[in-house]
Amino acid sequence: MVAGAVNIAPAAADNTAELAKKLQNQISDLSSVPMKLDWDTGIGPQDADRSTYVVQPVLPFGITENWNVISRTIVPVYIDAESPVAGGSDTTGMGDILQSFFYPKAPTDSGWIWGAGPVFSLPTGDDGLTSDKFSIGPTAVALKQKDGWTYGGLVNQLWSVSGDDAAADVNSTFLQPFMSYTMKTYTNIGLNTESTYDWDNEQWTVPVNLFVSQLVKFGKHPVQFLAGYRHYADAPNGGPDWGIRFEVTLMFPK
Repeated sequence: MVAGAVNIAPAAADNTAELAKKLQNQISDLSSVPMKLDWDTGIGPQDADRSTYVVQPVLPFGITENWNVISRTIVPVYIDAESPVAGGSDTTGMGDILQSFFYPKAPTDSGWIWGAGPVFSLPTGDDGLTSDKFSIGPTAVALKQKDGWTYGGLVNQLWSVSGDDAAADVNSTFLQPFMSYTMKTYTNIGLNTESTYDWDNEQWTVPVNLFVSQLVKFGKHPVQFLAGYRHYADAPNGGPDWGIRFEVTLMFPK
């Protein structure tokens, strides 16, 4: 039990179980703000480190009585990257913002939940941490939840449409298959990849993430804590070898 957290009373157990389930559903109607630190190492000949601090608000809102939209925003608020080569300069600052909108559909007869919509990459990053391109494309997610298990996948494709003519064009696919199991103690164990394929350079980047998380309540306020290990099964030359992730998610149930 996290210090300061309270035991979850039986009367609230069903509600907490529902929160734990919704946290694993990327297009649920739960408002949340994950805040995470990704630390990667083994970059370049200097075995340099890179720290990325991300805020990722998830906000559902209704357009009509029967039509909802899930907004997912990934904001790399601060990146601290050591130089991968001797004598080079470290790079720090903000990264590019990724904005996705999902239009969730009613579950299928087989229990699958899915949604699709547009995704945008905004060139908000500082020098050395941005593509310098505005990119757009489609995104979709599909998942199923049964007997504590959640499994499915998320995909998006980005093509650059404007920006600095001197910067490389963007043509990349993101694939995130995922699987997790939520216990009766609201502990969740999961495995996923956050793979990117660069079509122009014909290069995969494939971090495989293993993580464990715990949902607790501070008074009436639910919070999830997560820790994970990441191994890079594939990466460009000089890319990272492995990393770790810490995440705190604030939830705002209706």
